[in-house]
Amino acid sequence: MTTEPRLRIAMQKSGRLSDDTQALLKRCGLKLNVSDRLLLAHVSNMPIDIMRVRSSDIPGLVMDGVCDLGIVGDNTLEEAALERELMGQKSKYIRTLGLNFGGCRLSIAMPEGFDYKGIKSLDGLRFATTYPQLLNRFAKNNGINVEFCLLKGSVEVAPRVGLSDGICDIVSTGATLEANGLVEVEEIFRSHASLIQTNKALIPEKQAILDTLLPRIQGVMKAKESKYIMLHAPKDKIAQVSALMPGKETPTILPLAGREDIVAVHVVATETFFWETMEQLNALGCNSILVMPIEKMMG
Repeated sequence: MTTEPRLRIAMQKSGRLSDDTQALLKRCGLKLNVSDRLLLAHVSNMPIDIMRVRSSDIPGLVMDGVCDLGIVGDNTLEEAALERELMGQKSKYIRTLGLNFGGCRLSIAMPEGFDYKGIKSLDGLRFATTYPQLLNRFAKNNGINVEFCLLKGSVEVAPRVGLSDGICDIVSTGATLEANGLVEVEEIFRSHASLIQTNKALIPEKQAILDTLLPRIQGVMKAKESKYIMLHAPKDKIAQVSALMPGKETPTILPLAGREDIVAVHVVATETFFWETMEQLNALGCNSILVMPIEKMMG
């Protein structure tokens, strides 16, 4: 009895990207059988397995070909690639797709009251960080010398207990920095989640699975960023109405039963549709203006 080839995807078991990754895969139609006790989850309706691991393990699993794909933050990916290059290990991968979640930045933060006068102010200081390779690259590119102490958690408390002068850590809202008396002074890396692929060629069966999955992921992301707009517009104002529509899509114009002076206008908007635009449309005589989310898109 032969076993059907299954595409293996590595994702974060728990943490910042875990929920968003699971939501993405489910919106792509994958039926996940996830258990907190199991590292390997099986997709019941497609030949796909999900390996649930620590974020820091994902780049290596993909680079070594243990997993075919991985969903990981660019910050973790870049740090791992730099570290593996330094150690002479395999560090090649394919960045298949940038994803529209997991946005954050890697920044240097100093205690409140620190007299920051530019990057040179950081020369010779010691930083607590989980990202020493990215910090070292930043320092080298800017002609300064820094020291670091490696911490995997609670980085923000390091200056307070005298372990470091400042920190280099992930920032999302800045609330954690403020709560610990720290001020962000320099952004050194901007990150989102990415779908990465092993550098090894996939066997045809696995490539076929990826060729089915990838358009679904792209469709989900495009739908998340888009809105479907419907409205009724005066027939003699179509040019002005079309000019106000966001995005590059050409509106669809449909007749209304029993009306010669008004038509229905439908369009997919890939840019933000502001209240001000709705008010301008209303001033042109448009009514029944609806802006709705889109669940899925293709093509």
